[in-house]
Amino acid sequence: MSKDDLIDIQGTVVAVHSGGLYRVQSDAGHEVLAQLSGRMRRFRIKVVPGDRVTVGVSPYDPVRGIITFRAR
Repeated sequence: MSKDDLIDIQGTVVAVHSGGLYRVQSDAGHEVLAQLSGRMRRFRIKVVPGDRVTVGVSPYDPVRGIITFRAR
């Protein structure tokens, strides 16, 4: 599955878990367990609770996702 097949949702980081996982509450009310994308890890972009983020979610597993963008 390529990155073009992911569904982008907007949300807010609610909690930070061990192992680089983040709990994200989407604007629609769903909760997603997400990790940072490789590019965000490469450039050491920090994500803290309360940040607005964009999460790419697979249509096959809507509970897990990848954080691809942190809003300013």
